[in-house]
Amino acid sequence: MLTRSANEVFLTTEEVLEYLQVNLLTVYRLIKAGKIPAVRVGRQWRFRKPDIDAWLDSQGTGPVMPTSVTHAQRGRMRELVADDEASIRDLLQKTLALAEYDVDTAADGGTALGLLRSSEYDLLVADLKMSGMDGLTLVRQARRLRSDLPVIIVTGFSSESSAIEALNLGVASYPLKPFGVPDVLSAASKALGAPSAR
Repeated sequence: MLTRSANEVFLTTEEVLEYLQVNLLTVYRLIKAGKIPAVRVGRQWRFRKPDIDAWLDSQGTGPVMPTSVTHAQRGRMRELVADDEASIRDLLQKTLALAEYDVDTAADGGTALGLLRSSEYDLLVADLKMSGMDGLTLVRQARRLRSDLPVIIVTGFSSESSAIEALNLGVASYPLKPFGVPDVLSAASKALGAPSAR
């Protein structure tokens, strides 16, 4: 726990999750909706305990609920992860599942495109460099199927030209490897919470 002074106690994101008994996605939604004030310290969020307590008081004694539940009619949001590195694919799948997303995976762009044709997804997470069809080609093909699909590109080999092309394709986020759990969940929350650029 980070303490600035005797009267100013700050909680980490993990402490807030335990304190409120909610998942990370709910906390991000509460931050975005302005329900609980948060301070950005580097890549991490910090929360003043009095702010959390005041928000809890305003909610009464009922359970904490997400401020906006999208796709409630058809259950949890579905995400597709395309990466040819099994370890990265597994990390992304487990990380997104922690935030209560339903996650399918594909080991290459062609398989991912087949899944996009046969199923409906709320988010595509694709590696930039994959054997066969690369991430940007996959995004271009995915845009033909559904122009408003939110997309995140992950990469360990960024270049200015690929970043510009990703931006032009309406990619919501472009995290660089190695990334941590908060980076992935923040990128997913941002992509799903904002309308697509195209």
